[in-house]
This record gives sequence, structure tokens and C-alpha cells, in this order.
Amino acid sequence: MREILSDLVAEQQALDQFLQGVRERDWKRQTRSDGWTILDIVSHLAATEEVAARIIAEGQPIVDEILTIPFDDWTHQGVERGRGRRYQEIIEWWRNGRAGVVEPLSRMDSDARIPWFVATVNAKTFATLRLAETWAHGLDIKHTMDDKIVVAEDEEDPRDDTPRIRHIAWLAHRMLPWAYSEAGVEFPTEGIRVEIVGPKYTLWTFGPKDSPHVIKGHAGDFCRIAVRRPPSENGQLRTSDDVAAQTLTIVRTY
Repeated sequence: MREILSDLVAEQQALDQFLQGVRERDWKRQTRSDGWTILDIVSHLAATEEVAARIIAEGQPIVDEILTIPFDDWTHQGVERGRGRRYQEIIEWWRNGRAGVVEPLSRMDSDARIPWFVATVNAKTFATLRLAETWAHGLDIKHTMDDKIVVAEDEEDPRDDTPRIRHIAWLAHRMLPWAYSEAGVEFPTEGIRVEIVGPKYTLWTFGPKDSPHVIKGHAGDFCRIAVRRPPSENGQLRTSDDVAAQTLTIVRTY
């Protein structure tokens, strides 16, 4: 748990730091995420972390309570809670929410079971889901602010992928049977092999070595597709056959 929680906190702090440079008027910019503004996105993250903390503490009844209404309606309620509030309040709301998740997770074994909306998952997967959502919405925010990002020669570009996306690639591959089920397609008995290159040319592999269904390419593109975001302009993923190609239309982390 130590590694995934350390990377979860680092991902959240990196986005938090980026938001410190967003001017008040830019928080009202429309993003590509369901037409939400930047303020809406951070409100959504805050509301979701708040609920995640309640689920860790109280379990399945919280999930059941939320699912009494359509999930999209519940998501919209979280966004609405942030509208009309100052962006400083939204950041504090998000900080408090994510702290309420990380603290109890830090006291749990990685295989402890926690209910979530798609299924009951272990604590490691739960933390990885929180990292994936933070990263995905961070992509939306940075895309919206792309014309305002200025990077000095001695600074890292906040848009660059970090080794933390390995967790998202792992999650995407782990959730493939569920994603296939959601798509109404039978998961191949041979499994799916993923061979992708992460930052600093690190090779990450997932799945059976002898599977004929292989996806290769850049990790960032695989992860972006998994969180339903556009791959990079110069990115390219290669597939060995039709099954692997179909997997790229099915893979998802939520």
C-alpha cells in the first residue's frame, strides 16, 4: 500500500500545485470534460473523495444510498455543490476530501475489501482508482490551460507523463474482464498481453506472455484511452490482431 498511496498523494499534490497557477477568471473556462469548467472538475473530485471516505468508513450502505438515483444525476449534484463558491473554497474542499481517503487507506492491508460503484475491490485497487480519476481530470484541466502554460528551461513540463501512470496501466489491464463484460463481449480465454513503454523508456508488461492478442506502444496513449481521453497527437498503439484492436475500443477504468 505504501507505494500506491505515495504515488496517489504525489499525483494529487502535483495537480494541486498546478491549480495554484490558474487565475481566478480561468477557473470558469470550459473544459472538454462534459462541458464542465475547471471549477466544476475540482468540485467533482472533491465530492467524489468525500464520498470515497464515507464508503471506507461506512461500507456498502453508502453505495446503495447513492445508487438510488441515476449515477449521472449524483455526479451532477457534486458539481452543483461547487457552483457559486470561490475557487479557494473548492481547493480546500478537495484537500479535505482526499485526506479523508488517504488516512484510513494508510492503515489498511492492500487486500482489504472496499465496496465501490463497479464492484467491491481491494484497497490497492481502490487507491489506484482514485489516482486514475485524478490523472484523467488533470489531463482535462491542463488541456484547457494549454495556451497559458509556460515552462522554463530548468523546469519540468506539468503536461509530461510521470512513472505514476504505471498504476493506471495496471488498473486498465486488471479491469479488462469487467470492461469486456460491460461491452457485452466475451473475454478471450488466452487473455490480453500489453507491452508498453513508459516515461524514461521503461518497459511495462501485463498479461500472459503466450497470448496471441498483443497491444504495444506508448504507455501514455494506452492509459489515455483507458480513461476515455484522446491519445497524444503523435502517439500510436499497435495491435497484433482484431481481438487486440477491439480491446482498445473496450478498455476502461470506470
